[in-house]
Amino acid sequence: MKSYLFPILGSIDDMVQQERQMPTPAYGQVLVRMRAASLNYRDLTVARGRLPRAKTVDLVPLSDGAGEVVAIGDGVTRHVVGDRVAGLFFQDWAGGALSERMAASALGGPVDGVLTEYRLFDEDGLIEIPDHLTFQEAATLPCAALTAWHALFGGARTLLPGQRVLLLGSGGVSLFALQFAVRAGAHVIATSSDDDKLARMRDMGAQETLNYRDQPEWGLVIAERGGVDHVVEVGGAGTLPHSMQACRFGGAIHLIGVLTGGQIDPANIMRRNLLLEGVNVGSGEMFAAMNAALTIHRLHPLIDRVFPFDEARDAYHYFAGTRGMGKVVINIS
Repeated sequence: MKSYLFPILGSIDDMVQQERQMPTPAYGQVLVRMRAASLNYRDLTVARGRLPRAKTVDLVPLSDGAGEVVAIGDGVTRHVVGDRVAGLFFQDWAGGALSERMAASALGGPVDGVLTEYRLFDEDGLIEIPDHLTFQEAATLPCAALTAWHALFGGARTLLPGQRVLLLGSGGVSLFALQFAVRAGAHVIATSSDDDKLARMRDMGAQETLNYRDQPEWGLVIAERGGVDHVVEVGGAGTLPHSMQACRFGGAIHLIGVLTGGQIDPANIMRRNLLLEGVNVGSGEMFAAMNAALTIHRLHPLIDRVFPFDEARDAYHYFAGTRGMGKVVINIS
């Protein structure tokens, strides 16, 4: 079978394709023929050697993939040959609170990922995918989609119908959050520096949009429009002061991204009774709930471009430099 790996981490161009031996499932294991995988910003961080937890030698990359079960080991009860499945981002996080041990089971970082023709999983590290999704669409779910779901519905404060939500940018998490929030009956405000993307987000259901390059004090602008109950915060310290300004008193900021530098003043959090919550992908239980919602609403992920398996390195470069909108997918088989 063919697999991609990084003999060393340092740059995208260090990734190589290699012929490897086909694995055989042991007790409790499932062999999956991977059909598609997708890229996240984290995968660029890993490739560049900037993720502290990542395996540094011979890492098979990517956390997000979907495929079909082709063989099972003794003792497997949750899956049968032919099941259409995706791997959990955190292989050991079935439910409850995330622990340090569970965090060390993340695909495509601490442990090998899914950019390979076949991969072994423990049976509890897989979840069936919705019937209405293609493998390419399902391959976008484990990180970006589940992170958005966790932020809005799986954390300390759940989004309710009629509440106001602020989404930053048009990346994968924000686009999934837009789809989920609209179906939940929320009023969505979306930001971007690209007017064409803002128009597309309005077409997807955003009631208000704002170009943050034209309105650098966008937090105050949104506050003057009535503020928001929730912010899906993908920027980090550099955008957080604006997100705090945009929040209503008692609002919730779901902190996901670390894309920007800057300083955070905790006094604003205390004075305005804000909830600042760190969100780290999600559990198997959250994934199951998200899949139910995807099925009920017949939601389809937005895909920007699909690359063939032999052009995986080109997919990385495209993703690193793209101004596209939607997920970048690698078709494996």
